[in-house]
Amino acid sequence: MSNQNRNLNWSNVALMGFVMVWGFGNVVNNFATQGLSVVFSWVLLIALYFVPYALMVGELGSAFKNSQGGVSSWIRSTSTPFLAFIAGWTYWVVHVPYLAQKPQSLLVALSWAISPNGELASTIQALSPMILQTIVLVIFLVLLYVSTKGIKILKVVGSIAGTSMFVMSLLFIVLGIAAPAITGEMATPDITASSFIPKFDFAYLTTLAMLVFAVGGAEKIAPYVNNTKNPSKNFPKGMLALAAMVAICALLGSVAMGMMFNANAIPADLMMNGQYYAFQLLGEHYGLGSLFVIIYGLANTAAQLSAIVFSIDAPLRVLLGDADSKFIPKALTKTNKNGVLVNGYVMTAVLVSILIIVPALGSGDTNGLFNMLVKLNAVVMPMRYLWVFFAYIMLKKAASKIQSDYKFVKSNKLGIIIGMWCFAFTMFACIMGMFPTDVEVFSSQWLFTVALNFLTPVILLGLGLILPFLAKREQQQAGVMTEQEA
Repeated sequence: MSNQNRNLNWSNVALMGFVMVWGFGNVVNNFATQGLSVVFSWVLLIALYFVPYALMVGELGSAFKNSQGGVSSWIRSTSTPFLAFIAGWTYWVVHVPYLAQKPQSLLVALSWAISPNGELASTIQALSPMILQTIVLVIFLVLLYVSTKGIKILKVVGSIAGTSMFVMSLLFIVLGIAAPAITGEMATPDITASSFIPKFDFAYLTTLAMLVFAVGGAEKIAPYVNNTKNPSKNFPKGMLALAAMVAICALLGSVAMGMMFNANAIPADLMMNGQYYAFQLLGEHYGLGSLFVIIYGLANTAAQLSAIVFSIDAPLRVLLGDADSKFIPKALTKTNKNGVLVNGYVMTAVLVSILIIVPALGSGDTNGLFNMLVKLNAVVMPMRYLWVFFAYIMLKKAASKIQSDYKFVKSNKLGIIIGMWCFAFTMFACIMGMFPTDVEVFSSQWLFTVALNFLTPVILLGLGLILPFLAKREQQQAGVMTEQEA
């Protein structure tokens, strides 16, 4: 690549990656599941998982510089077209639970922006799960229709809002840690070194999926390896800086949460409303009333809107935009005058609608439903990271045939071992995340949640195996018609 196109330095790479990977919700959700002991968990996860993950992505992006960083392209180059199709299907289908949960987050964010005292949020929380999910379904279908119009302004607004949320997250860390020094009060009493050490039991292992979910997505930065000045030096430096930034925000953010909320008595609805409670408390500490809540609520509303529209369209284009006719029926690639993949949108609408309604059938209350869907995403979404590690393992096996400007580790055997470790850890975290610990074991709700967490990825991934069969039948029918016409 021409040096003229290498215009990113390591700090650009770090900042771009940080915005793609990190969000304030990662701090809140993991504090809700582990309390202050999450600090120790963050240290281990970032050192043993996130750093190698990020640096593997750098090597994959450098090796496949013309693929624009697509995971399915990496798999196609190192394995078989069929596995590349499965990787592309996985990348798309894991967004189904994401799209089923996001309208909830949108509704909560909007409620806090409109009613910063939390009254409207409380009203939503008091709804029955089925009524809430009916509202959520309507919101999703409206936004699905909006996305067919190609309204790009929502994506622009979402980008601005995402940056605003990043700034607000850093603001919370600074002001949250400073608040006790000003007020002389700390929400969590008697904090000692042991407060930060988790109890390594079965319940702890079930929280690993949330941690993995929080740090995933580094593969989005891969296309920029070859736009980096001296990539063999600056890209890994940028990735290490990204890891340091994530570590600082995770550690200090968790400590700040412990100063603002009692880690020994975590509110049951912290996942649902914790981000807004946090800024509500900050406003009270600094005499600014509801200002922080309103700003954060508006920013998050815009970001959720953009995330939904983008997640409807972009993953579908990854799957169908360059579809292999051997594995994907031609009917699914049909577009309308706006370039919208019509039948792909129908497939999205059907699957997401089912996953919006079904969880409501086995949830006792709205808060439990919200937590259930967040944890379901933590089980399903990291499954797409498995293909990153698989691609890296295959890359190291074919290292003599594929050149890369940057190498995470020079030893191919060591690279394979690290890739296998990350693959195995991700799989283990996903499996353990299927078991809820906030309801009585073997109760009807526990059984429903386990079944939902297990069957959702199995069914969603299994549906992908139907498409090659349909594509083959479509081709056979086309062949018969051609023969009859002849």
